[in-house]
Amino acid sequence: MSSGGCCSSRTLNLLNPWRTLSQRKRTCQIPREFQMQSGYARCFCQVSHQASAEVSDSNAVSLTGHSMGIKEKSLRKPENVGAFQRLPMVMPSVDILTSAQRKARNVSPTKGIANIAKRERNRGAKHLDALMKELAVPLRGYMENFPNKRYLHPYERSLIELTFGEGNYEEVLGRVNALRKKILSVGKQHASSCAQSLTKREAEERLTEGLKKIEDVFQVQRNAIDDLIYVAKTLRAMPVVDPETPTLCLVGAPNVGKSSLVRILSTGKPEVCNYPFTTRGILMGHIVLNYQRFQVTDTPGLLTRHDNDRNNLERLTLAVLSHLPTAVLYVHDLTGECGTSCEDQFITYQEIKEKFKDHLWLDVVSKCDLLQEPPSSFLGDDVGRYKKFGPDGAIWVSVKTEVGVSELKGRVHDLLLLQMTKVTSEENKTES
Repeated sequence: MSSGGCCSSRTLNLLNPWRTLSQRKRTCQIPREFQMQSGYARCFCQVSHQASAEVSDSNAVSLTGHSMGIKEKSLRKPENVGAFQRLPMVMPSVDILTSAQRKARNVSPTKGIANIAKRERNRGAKHLDALMKELAVPLRGYMENFPNKRYLHPYERSLIELTFGEGNYEEVLGRVNALRKKILSVGKQHASSCAQSLTKREAEERLTEGLKKIEDVFQVQRNAIDDLIYVAKTLRAMPVVDPETPTLCLVGAPNVGKSSLVRILSTGKPEVCNYPFTTRGILMGHIVLNYQRFQVTDTPGLLTRHDNDRNNLERLTLAVLSHLPTAVLYVHDLTGECGTSCEDQFITYQEIKEKFKDHLWLDVVSKCDLLQEPPSSFLGDDVGRYKKFGPDGAIWVSVKTEVGVSELKGRVHDLLLLQMTKVTSEENKTES
């Protein structure tokens, strides 16, 4: 055929973009397989933020450690908390596909091609290329902008693991990236095939076949995008905690009165928000004392059992104590009405105080209006004394009658000022 040389040359030009992509692909890492655990919690988290920590955009995290072939930025530093609020908005899969189809249909063949067959194969190859890119580019954006868990603040890493289960966050991102790679592979294959068509009819048939194949691939694996939407919504709704702001952490057994104390200590009215892994609520708020702002959080109740046997609700409490600069307000209920015996409360109290002995500490006996006045002297063992008096130096408080409330507020103020001094001192040591 006299035009064979021209056809070969044009085909080569059409194939060059995909050859370039293939060369880049060979420089990427080989992805590992992700195993999905048997589902993760499907709950919703509604949070009322009373204040948000200002986070610089320059600290934005790019996800790079999921074996995705996305190049990693050099000299990465661990993030401050707040990465969840910077997550990108994920488009529903149906919207991504509809938008890609619309934009691909608007692609025109290269101007100046007189031969009908050449023009049709040029149009078909460009159409397939456009659809491939319009589907793959958003997915790549998600991979680059969802944070790598290892660069997150330890508190937020704990939240991800407690919410979705170990490895499930990475598994969802892995499926999204696998879909992106599959679309690129199928798109390049069919665009190359269309570019080598010899007749107008053959180019049209290969275009139709390629469009169907790309769309089928997307439809089969689109649930990965829907799962990513759930992940983004769940993480974005979690409360922001500033690690540099002193925090008062209320700890104790379930139903000992921690929430009531949060409400009387906080200048605002924090709302109850359901964490994704539980239907129980957690209170978060702020305290403003002498124009200084502090954080206050009511953590989930702790039961008397080994740390390895604790549920995600209890592990959240341990995560707060382990990873945030907290002063502890430990609440005790000696009335016997909270559902946890005094003996069990005493055991848990001793374990937690020993585990977090470096934390500043204040003990409170709640609901004292329901207790009898303790005797001036008492002879007995430690548990017996605890049941009568509570821990040594504990403040007796009643939210109902306001007994001890003023003293509690004053002691909390002093405790938080000491915590601020401690945080500042640690920051100075780190900088030096």
